[in-house]
Amino acid sequence: MPNILNILEDSLMDSIRLIPFLFLTYLAMEYLEHSAGKGMQKWLQRRDKAGPLIGGLLGAVPQCGFSASAAGLYAGRVISLGTLMAVFLSTSDEMLPILISEGAPVGSILGILVAKAVLGVAAGLIVDLVPGLGKSRKQGDISEFCEEGHCHCEKGILTGALTHTLQIFVFILLVSLGLNVILDLAGEEMLANLILNRPVAGPLLSGLVGMIPNCAGSVVITRLYLDGAMGLGSAMAGLLAGSGVGLLVLFRVNHHRGENLKIMGLLYGIGVLGGILVNFIG
Repeated sequence: MPNILNILEDSLMDSIRLIPFLFLTYLAMEYLEHSAGKGMQKWLQRRDKAGPLIGGLLGAVPQCGFSASAAGLYAGRVISLGTLMAVFLSTSDEMLPILISEGAPVGSILGILVAKAVLGVAAGLIVDLVPGLGKSRKQGDISEFCEEGHCHCEKGILTGALTHTLQIFVFILLVSLGLNVILDLAGEEMLANLILNRPVAGPLLSGLVGMIPNCAGSVVITRLYLDGAMGLGSAMAGLLAGSGVGLLVLFRVNHHRGENLKIMGLLYGIGVLGGILVNFIG
C-alpha cells in the first residue's frame, strides 16, 4: 500500500513551490492585457528574437517553476514557441540537486548544464525560424487566453491573477498526487528497468521517462547515470525531454490540444536527437 501521508506531503510541497512563479506570471499577463495595449504587444514580438536565449538561461536555474511560467506565457502568446522549447529543454528539475548531493565532479555538472542550455537555445532559435512552426498562431493575443480561462478579469488585475493561480495550483496538486501514488505502487525500479542495459534504445526510452510530468523521471535518470547504469547520451535525452510540470501546465492552460501534442513531439524528438548527438560526440 502506498504511504499516503508521505505522498500527500510531497505532492503538496511540490505544488506550493510553484505558487510564486504562477502568480507573478499571471499578474504580468493581466497587466499586459489591461494596460499595455497594442504598443506593448508589438514590443514583445520584436523582442522574440532574443527570447530563446533568455529562456535557455532561465531554464537552467534549478527550479521547474520557470517551465510552468513559460507554459502560461506561451498560452497567452507573450512568448514564442522557440522560447518555450528553450525553457523546456534547459530545465534541470531535480537533476542539479542530486548531482551536487552525490558529489559529482564540478566539471561534469557544469558540462551537463551548459550542454542543456546550449541545445535548448539552439533548438529554440531554429524552431522560431522554421516557417509555419514557431508562428503557428498569432502572438500577443492575451485577451483570448483570458477569455478561455474564465478568470473574471473585469474584477481587476489582482483577482484575475489569483483566480488563474488557484486553478492551476489545484490541477497540478491533483495530478501530482495521482502520479505519485502510481509511482509509489510501481516503484522507481520500474522506470530504471525500462532503460537499464538497453544501449541501442536508451535515448528513446530515456526520453519517454523524462517526459513524465513529475520529478521522478529526472531523479531516476540522474541516479542511473551516476551509478554508471546508463551512458551520458541516454541520460541527456531524458534530461532534455524532461520539463518538470511544464507540459502539465501547458495542457491545462492551452486549449489547443493539437498544438500541445505537436510541442510534446518536438520536445521528445529534440531530446532524443540531443542524446544521440552527445553519444556521437562522446
